[in-house]
Amino acid sequence: MLSRAAENLFWTARYLERAEAAARLIEMGQRMTLIPGPGRDEWRSVAAVAGAAHLFEDEERITEARIVEKLVLCPETPASIRYCLNRARENARAVRTAITAEMWEALNDGWRRLEMADPGAANRELPAIIDWVKTRAAVFRGASETSMLRTDGYYFLRIGGLLERSELTLRLLDVKYYVLLPETETVGGGRDHHQWTSVLHATSASRAYHHVYRGDFSPWKITDFLILNQRFPRSVAYCYNELSRYLGLLALAYGRRDHCHMLAGEMVARLADVEMGELFQTGLHEFTTEALQHNARLSAAISRAYHF
Repeated sequence: MLSRAAENLFWTARYLERAEAAARLIEMGQRMTLIPGPGRDEWRSVAAVAGAAHLFEDEERITEARIVEKLVLCPETPASIRYCLNRARENARAVRTAITAEMWEALNDGWRRLEMADPGAANRELPAIIDWVKTRAAVFRGASETSMLRTDGYYFLRIGGLLERSELTLRLLDVKYYVLLPETETVGGGRDHHQWTSVLHATSASRAYHHVYRGDFSPWKITDFLILNQRFPRSVAYCYNELSRYLGLLALAYGRRDHCHMLAGEMVARLADVEMGELFQTGLHEFTTEALQHNARLSAAISRAYHF
């Protein structure tokens, strides 16, 4: 496969995953602003997780309308849903013959919806827009799983999506880790419960978490689930296991291994050695910071290895 085609597939998946993540974060922000209790600027944490905190530095309080303007409709903000969907479509169009008709239709269906929406209408229709974005991402992934040949193109697509997904989980925990520490004035209260579950909702982890831990929302167990659980598709450990597997398949296809293979293997080994609760004892913030840096190094190493 040409390096340009590999790069387009890699970034198609990353941008689509980023758009869906932004939609889920905004949904989380809406839910949390409805919970009564001591004020926290929930929209600021949404912007921080999305990597767009700098856009609101001069604003004392961020409103939902401003979030819609910057993280939904803005065509120039790399963290916005509109920007990410447009970039995903442009990358896919550049490799139109490498993807299936079903995959292209998933990206092409109603792609001008956000371009044609004015801020007022977008605010009123925000839940519908969020559902539409999540559906587009799900349909694209479903189409790739059921209609794409398992060749190097599929591997690059999966690697891009997995890298972006692990990064979102890490950033969410890094920004919201204070949520996972009990609020002394509200422990056991309704707001405390919603703060615990908001992180799970943002990663579509609520039902899966319940199957593993039932109603126990202990901070170390939530951390264990979102970082170390080997079976949950949005956990860091699951993403890295799959990243290592697909990079291994590329190594077999091209007959060589590179620095990126070593980096993926290092994280897989590190996560396999961590025990439940250990991340809280050693420092969750320190771990997520190091892991995000590792993600960046791995992304750069993949680009060098396959000449993006």
